[in-house]
Amino acid sequence: MNTSKSISSAPVSKLVASPDDQRWQAVTQRDKAADGSFYYAVRTTGVYCRPSCPSRQARRENVAFYDTVAQAEQAGFRACKRCKPNEAALAERQAQAIAAVCRAIEQAEELPSLDDLAQIAGMSRFHFHRIFKDKTGVTPKAYAAAHRAQRLRQGLAQSDTVTNAMYDAGFNSSGRFYAESTGRLGMTPSAYRSGGSGAQIRFAVAQCWLGAILVATTAKGVCAITLGDDPDQLVRDLQDQFPQAELIGGDAEFEKLIAKVIGFIESPQGDLNLPLDVRGTAFQQRVWQALREIPAGARVTYSDIAQRIGKPSAVRAVASACASNTIAVLIPCHRVVRMDGSLSGYRWGVERKKALLEKEGEGEVLS
Repeated sequence: MNTSKSISSAPVSKLVASPDDQRWQAVTQRDKAADGSFYYAVRTTGVYCRPSCPSRQARRENVAFYDTVAQAEQAGFRACKRCKPNEAALAERQAQAIAAVCRAIEQAEELPSLDDLAQIAGMSRFHFHRIFKDKTGVTPKAYAAAHRAQRLRQGLAQSDTVTNAMYDAGFNSSGRFYAESTGRLGMTPSAYRSGGSGAQIRFAVAQCWLGAILVATTAKGVCAITLGDDPDQLVRDLQDQFPQAELIGGDAEFEKLIAKVIGFIESPQGDLNLPLDVRGTAFQQRVWQALREIPAGARVTYSDIAQRIGKPSAVRAVASACASNTIAVLIPCHRVVRMDGSLSGYRWGVERKKALLEKEGEGEVLS
C-alpha cells in the first residue's frame, strides 16, 4: 500500500524589497551613489542626513525617509552638521570651486600664486593642488600655460602687432614672452602670426606600403607624419597649415630620415626615438604621451587612456585628442580601439588603421 502523500507544489511568491528597505540598505552601506536621491531622518536626534553620512548608525525603527530636503525640514528635522545634506555634495562643491579657480586663471593678467588660488577654492594649498589636478588632469601652472598659449595663438591671428598679442596674452615681459612662446609655438611669434613666415620646415614625400607618406620637421623635431593616396595633396595640406613658411624639400640627409620612418612602419618593433615637435593643449600632450607608451602589437581602449592620465570620465576628450594627432605611427593613435575591440575612426582612414594593427600582430586589448 502506497502511504506516500502527494505534496502540492504551490508557487512561492518572490519577496521584493520595498523602496524603504532599499533605502535602508543604502544607508547601512553608506552608499555615496544614493546621495541626492533621498534623505533619512532620525527621530531620536531630530537630524536628517545623506545616505552616505559617516555618523553613527541609527536604529531602523527610529529612521524615516524623505525625497527632498524641504520635506525633511517641514517635518521638523534639522540638517546634520557632519554631512551637510542641505548643501551641495562634496564632489559638486569641489567641482564648483575648481571651476571658479579656472575662471580666475583665465581672467587674470598674471597667474595668481598658489596660495591665492587655494584661497579662492577655500582649501589649503596642498589639498587644492591635489584636487585641481584630479579634476582637470593638469596642475594649475600647466592649465595657466595652456590657456596663455591658446590666447597667444588667437592674439597673433587677430592683433595688429606681435607686441599687442604679447600683452593680450598676459605677458608683461618681452624676455619671458619670447622664451615661452617660441617653445610653445614651435617657431618665433612673428613667424607664427604670418603663417610660418621665415620658419623653415623641411619635408619629403615618399611611397610606402600604406600609400603616400609625408614627413616634415622643424628645428625642434618631427612636426608631421601624414598618410594619404595623393602625394600632392599631402604637400598642399602642409602648405595650408603654414602658408608663409619656407618649405624646403628634403636633401639626401633628410631622405635618410624618411627612410627610417618607413622602415619603422614596415617593422614597428622597438622605438624610433626621434625628437618630436608636437603642439597642443596640456591635456592633448598628456594623451599623446600615453599613446607613445603603448607597445607595438597591443591595443587599448579610449577608456584605458583616460584612466592612465587620471581622467577616467574624459573618454570623449581622449578620442578628440587622438583625432588631433598629426604624427602618424610615432604617436600610435591607431592602437586605440573601442570597448568591444572594434575599430573607430582614424585620421588617415580606418583601412590604414586596420592594416597597421594587422602588421603589428593581432595583440590583445590591454587595460
